[in-house]
Amino acid sequence: MLYDADCPLCTYVRDWLIKRPRLVPLEFVPAGSPAARTRFPGLDHASTLSEITVVGDGGQVYRGAAAWIVTLWALRDHRRLAHRLSTPAGMPLARGAVLAAAKWRGATASGGARTYHRGDGWAYDPRDGRHHTPPVCDAGTCAAP
Repeated sequence: MLYDADCPLCTYVRDWLIKRPRLVPLEFVPAGSPAARTRFPGLDHASTLSEITVVGDGGQVYRGAAAWIVTLWALRDHRRLAHRLSTPAGMPLARGAVLAAAKWRGATASGGARTYHRGDGWAYDPRDGRHHTPPVCDAGTCAAP
């Protein structure tokens, strides 16, 4: 499983997965890292930083909801849930969970030196947390929000 090592949500999920009993071994490789590039040379490594990606032992590549389902399938206590989420009725729920995580990550989480900015002037930087940046005003005047 490739994960963004600089993303608090991603590392939290990785740590949670490490603690779960598994039926299939899981290995965690930081996305975009030299190790990931060496191990998976044909992968689009830029996309692995923005979308959950799992590479199977046979070289299969799973992204998004399918990656999360395959990860749950590897866990002893979540295999039944993975089967349910893989059905036509369950797939929209799996997609919704992945989209919600991506939206939360994009709005509040950050990795490395990346800072996530919201439209209202608030930003999150992992080095110093949340902060507000007032708008830059030309000639000393600013438009009201």
